[in-house]
Amino acid sequence: MDNRIRQLRVERGWTQAALADLLQVSRQTVNALETGRYDPSLPLAFRIARLLQQPIEAIFDPGEELDGPVGAPAR
Repeated sequence: MDNRIRQLRVERGWTQAALADLLQVSRQTVNALETGRYDPSLPLAFRIARLLQQPIEAIFDPGEELDGPVGAPAR
């Protein structure tokens, strides 16, 4: 899933370690989130959105995962 975590973190002048401390996760988790190797759990996504003061939709882009009608299987 594409996201804007790195961009929003850099705009605030935070290191990955600083963001990790604020989110109570490891720096490796922040790195994996930023590079798209890891999709956050819903509770973590909400914590990220609250911390960055952005709606979840402004941070995370599910891409093609949600292209079909609601309830339709992903392609």
